[in-house]
Amino acid sequence: MFEFLNRSAGSKEGAAQVVPAAKASATGPVVAMQSSGRVAWSPRDTVSLTRNGFNANPIGFRAVKIISEAAAALPLVVQDRLRRYDVHPVQELLARPNMAQGRAELFEALFAQVLLTGNGYLEAVADDGLPAEMHVLRSDRMSLIPGKNGWPVAYEYNLGGRKVRFPVTEGLSTVCHIKSFHPQDDHYGFSAMQAAANAVDVHNAASRWSKALLDNAARPSGAIIYNGGEGQSQLTHDQYTRLVDEMESQHQGAKNAGRPMLLEGGLDWKPMGFSPSDMEFQKTKEAAAREIAIAYGVPPMLLGIPGDATYANYQEANRAFYRLTVLPLATRVTSAIADWLSDFTGERLDVRPDLDQIPALSAERDAQWRRVADASFLSAAEKRNLLGLPALEVSDDG
Repeated sequence: MFEFLNRSAGSKEGAAQVVPAAKASATGPVVAMQSSGRVAWSPRDTVSLTRNGFNANPIGFRAVKIISEAAAALPLVVQDRLRRYDVHPVQELLARPNMAQGRAELFEALFAQVLLTGNGYLEAVADDGLPAEMHVLRSDRMSLIPGKNGWPVAYEYNLGGRKVRFPVTEGLSTVCHIKSFHPQDDHYGFSAMQAAANAVDVHNAASRWSKALLDNAARPSGAIIYNGGEGQSQLTHDQYTRLVDEMESQHQGAKNAGRPMLLEGGLDWKPMGFSPSDMEFQKTKEAAAREIAIAYGVPPMLLGIPGDATYANYQEANRAFYRLTVLPLATRVTSAIADWLSDFTGERLDVRPDLDQIPALSAERDAQWRRVADASFLSAAEKRNLLGLPALEVSDDG
């Protein structure tokens, strides 16, 4: 609301006085203000953004799904400074993190939480040593509790009025918090959904507009004009009610498309076309869809958005998608998990995507291998380092 009534007790003049509102609430910026002549944006809280941008928007839904599924399907390798492991307890934990999920399912849920909210939380179930299970916690239910120095002292999970606290002891916690960069928040991440929120609102509004047009047979294709006789300037109430009922039951909706209309005396049909603003709505919707895809780093071509010619072909767009979006996200998340698990075991490990097993990058990976292999001035250890390999293979260590 844009104004309020300044009412004073016992004063009629005060009750009618209209004065501008002075907003001082800290939560004011996240409240959707609606008034005549002003843009009405949807709320920007996590639940509303997820509902509007993922549950109710096909572009946001597909962008999150295509990234999270692609990142979760990447093969992972576990290695330390000297070797790459074929068998390791961390690999076994990642392969079956809990009784209800496999690796791909858990990572898909984790990546989706990061994309939708900017934050991802993993819970470790363990007493001593390496966790026996890992579970993804919903970001909208989790709260970070900072200490006096600003660092987190605990995480609190709120479900149905019950709260579970996970303490942070000497920097160690059973909760791994993965967050995206936020320039104005020290504790929570900034999601792509927040950046795309305005485009999501425009896209959803355009969809509702299109639905309304379809409900009205794609905007009135014409107007019924009453040309009454002398002394009759308008239809009677009964005539008007009957005409409206007949239009709704016999001539609106997809099932009645093309049905001929029978007009009685005094009624004339005047065809009408789409207004320029109606014709522009589809272009507006496509532009909003492209903005959502850009915010998530998905080439619009991969989402079937027309009119995009940024990449020469689908293969090039897919390669850019993996190189610029999927790999950075997967590398950041797996590195954070590796550091977190290393705190439990005391053994510094690295978990990363195996670039040699990603089909979309096979061409450029082959070219890189050839360049490094042909560099005679490099030692074997330097070549392995350039390719992201450890200094030794397991078989080399007798």
